[in-house]
Amino acid sequence: MTNFSTNTQSILLDFEILPTAAIILSTDAINEAVEISHKIHNTSQQWQTYLNALALFAFEQWVEERDDSLTVNREECTILQAVIGNAIATVDKLQVGKFKLCLIATGSLTDQEVILPRAVVDLPEYIPHFYVLIEVLEEQETAVIQSFLSYKQLTERLANVNLVPQEDWTYQLPLTWFEDNPDNLLLYLRCLEPEAIPLPTVPEGRAENLSRMQGELTALLPQLQVPEQELWQVLTWEQGTAVLTSPELLNWIYDSQMQNSPVPTPHLSDLMKLLTQPAVNVGRWLWDELDELAQEFSWALLPKFSPITAMRSPREEFEAITSQLQQQGLEIPLQARAAFKDLLLAGISLRLYAVTWHLLSGSDSPQWTLLLILGAPLPEILPDNLKLRVSDQTGILVEQGVNPERGDSYLFTRVLGNWDENFLVSISLMDGVELTLPPFAFEL
Repeated sequence: MTNFSTNTQSILLDFEILPTAAIILSTDAINEAVEISHKIHNTSQQWQTYLNALALFAFEQWVEERDDSLTVNREECTILQAVIGNAIATVDKLQVGKFKLCLIATGSLTDQEVILPRAVVDLPEYIPHFYVLIEVLEEQETAVIQSFLSYKQLTERLANVNLVPQEDWTYQLPLTWFEDNPDNLLLYLRCLEPEAIPLPTVPEGRAENLSRMQGELTALLPQLQVPEQELWQVLTWEQGTAVLTSPELLNWIYDSQMQNSPVPTPHLSDLMKLLTQPAVNVGRWLWDELDELAQEFSWALLPKFSPITAMRSPREEFEAITSQLQQQGLEIPLQARAAFKDLLLAGISLRLYAVTWHLLSGSDSPQWTLLLILGAPLPEILPDNLKLRVSDQTGILVEQGVNPERGDSYLFTRVLGNWDENFLVSISLMDGVELTLPPFAFEL
């Protein structure tokens, strides 16, 4: 016999334990949070990522229900960018109106301390106007917006106490620092101007610091290809700052953890060079100009492209080569511009032609192309152990060698990118001798 009285009492108790301010999480929100957590490679971080995602969805619903004049923009939110979420376990860069917010998700408020990643306290790239504490009651499928703290209040309180970061790059803040009336947060978001809570600017010299640490980071970052290895376990905070403020390095770590086999080590070296070395602007070639770096490295512009068949000067040789490429179906527009550079690699004379032009495209991102032709001035020939490699920020795009059976006279390749993408070209011999040129960029 069923005891309806007991069951009713149990149900009432279940309702009573839910806070009146609780936000009910939908099934769709829970499923989406699961998907987001699965994109994090470190299994020990997946649970926190799951809570973070639920906190985001609850906060969006809370704002919508309380104040429809406020707009929540999650476009740059870190929890939705697995590359950053893999490194910083919080919901940062959430935009509400003109303000930046960082949501801190916790499964329980029994502790009197709030754990905050050091990055959102010490790095201007991640510092918000407000930190918002959200309790996620996962079993009840609800969440409660509990309290908040402005960056201005945080800095004032940090100045009065000697609070040092933990070894794992976190701060443990007293819960009493947070204001426990979240309705005041809505008032501030609606009535304050962002200037009332000034945020630090990104310091100059990020690129110089990365360049200075290039060698040590190239040696240390491969240790992070194991998902269970976290940044703080491998790097110093100074090194971590360089990585956390470099989206390209965060992307390298994420991609290398995702692959079954490690990312080829040459690409990390190439990536560091792309991030730290000045680039030759080939866009200037279209205006009959060489920038200072191209002049420094002895690039020489060839006359404007016009098909002729004679050969042997650099211009004539180039036009003969491109004529053959066109016969094979490669179209080179008349507006393309080319330059060449004579190289010496382990006593071997080489000549590299670089051809560039921009592409007409209906997309929002204009594109450019770089055609590379590597040969040897007569009477030299390409050595059998020669390789040509082209990389961008995402990886090695091309790596080709001389085919002795085919009797290659030239190596050539063409790469395509948006105007904000650079390419790094390396020429090497199998015995480890390598020459890397300054990166190629395109700016008109």
